[in-house]
Amino acid sequence: MHIQGLGVIDSATLELHSGLTVVTGETGAGKTMVVTGLHLLSGGRADSSRVRSGAQRAVVEGRFVTTAESGAAEVAGEAGAEPDEDGSLIAVRSVSSQGRSRAHLGGRSVPNTVLAELADQVLAVHGQNDQLRLLRADEQRAALDRFAGEAVEQPLAEYRRLRREWLEVVRELSERSQRSRELEREADLLRHGLSEIEAADPAPGEDTELVDRARRLSDIDQLRELATGAHTAISGSDADDPDGAGAMSLVGQARRLLGSSEDPKLREIGDRLSEAAAVLSDAGTELSDYLEELQADPAELERVLARQAQLKQLTKKYAEDIDGVLEWAERSRDTLRGMDTSEEALAELAARRDSLAAELVEHARELSRIRTEAAGRLAAAVTEELTGLAMAQAEFEVSVSSRHATAGGHETVVLDGKPVHAGPDGVDEVEMRLRAHRGAPALPIQKGASGGELSRVMLGLEVVLADSDTVPTLVFDEVDAGVGGRAAVEIGRRLARLGRTHQVVVVTHLPQVAAYADRHLVVDKATETAGLTHSDVRTVSDEQRVTELARMLAGLDSTETGRAHAEELLEVADRYKADF
Repeated sequence: MHIQGLGVIDSATLELHSGLTVVTGETGAGKTMVVTGLHLLSGGRADSSRVRSGAQRAVVEGRFVTTAESGAAEVAGEAGAEPDEDGSLIAVRSVSSQGRSRAHLGGRSVPNTVLAELADQVLAVHGQNDQLRLLRADEQRAALDRFAGEAVEQPLAEYRRLRREWLEVVRELSERSQRSRELEREADLLRHGLSEIEAADPAPGEDTELVDRARRLSDIDQLRELATGAHTAISGSDADDPDGAGAMSLVGQARRLLGSSEDPKLREIGDRLSEAAAVLSDAGTELSDYLEELQADPAELERVLARQAQLKQLTKKYAEDIDGVLEWAERSRDTLRGMDTSEEALAELAARRDSLAAELVEHARELSRIRTEAAGRLAAAVTEELTGLAMAQAEFEVSVSSRHATAGGHETVVLDGKPVHAGPDGVDEVEMRLRAHRGAPALPIQKGASGGELSRVMLGLEVVLADSDTVPTLVFDEVDAGVGGRAAVEIGRRLARLGRTHQVVVVTHLPQVAAYADRHLVVDKATETAGLTHSDVRTVSDEQRVTELARMLAGLDSTETGRAHAEELLEVADRYKADF
């Protein structure tokens, strides 16, 4: 991530480790600008007051490593963004000193909401002032389902399939009931049209055939003259010229003359004349048959014209030709079958609706049972984590209850005699609560915990959900607020474990936490000649890291005791990380 002109940071590039990265520095050095930068990349609200004094704009650029099958790649594809050659996505957010904000993804200008959608797939920021992802009711339900794993997947898929079928029947029944008069009028029109078509009983392509037949009957004298002349030319049997030779006779004469020759070439031509004679014979026969069928019948012409007029009435109303009329009739029959508003049809639909609703309730009940069982295990696991995070008296609870609805609502079913809302994920409302100490009421986690406690609750949740959490990067800002001693060491260890399955970024002031980092970034503060404060970000290791940890130990960087303590912290952390 590259930051420019943001707060006290003039220009800095952060190389984040794929495991645990910690960010440390003196108070006021600008550590939180790292989290602010991530917020901007996540589509968060742009605040011109964050722009560095004297700078025209603040710019944050981040490179996200994704896969072609990931949700982030799907978001980028829908926005028209293109990944780099290595498959990574570059996101850029700029904020001017006047407050104007711009966002880019994969080289394309995009709305801030696109960056927010991308962040939902790749990033979760936990801090004291954040609207945390896991504070949303739908995310709490989704987190519980991830924790339940395979036990909830198949029942939930079956519930959703059944719910879609039930909603379709509910919709159809409602539409038929509310539009019964309108549908009946439409049905009458369709039935009238079908009756008219069935009375005419047209055959496929009949209108085209009638056009040809009418033309033939209208031009019968001319057609007979043409056919007779052609037949005479072939056969030579003209009564006015009995001695006239037809084509058949002339070809036969030529064939006989050539056949008497010994010349191979002439005999070959004679064979070809034999083929011509066969063709002429077939043509003469067909012309004779045509003339026999060609009978002048005024009554037949009248019948054809009347039939054409009848079919013309259909093509004027329903389609351009008879084939289209027949297709309209077939569609109309299908439509009529779905427009039955009789009492019997409505009663049948209502029975189907009630049957599906009863089946849906049983699936919802099974989902609730699975979630309630998983909620108990999740609550116990997070409570255990909180014990090691300096919240030994706290108890974490996960409540699973039915979401009440008004009877008769669009998505309402009756469960145990009460109307409940049958949403796409079941009838359950999931709420995570915190009991600060024994005897205290269990409150929603955003109300039952202080800022620092809330971050630790989020950390405990993330540790428990690590194997099932789909967000690859987790950011914790001041997760260790108000913590010290042994609890600080436990936080460091949990973050280190979390860093084995996720990319974790932590802003911390505790050396016990920083000692467990895979990469340690330090934000240094300096004062320029003009009086402006600026900060740089650097990666520390070996002796520099010992010095930074010693500084964090109450400013003991210049003492041998402080450095020895820092070295001991690193040794303990390295031994712990080597064991997993």
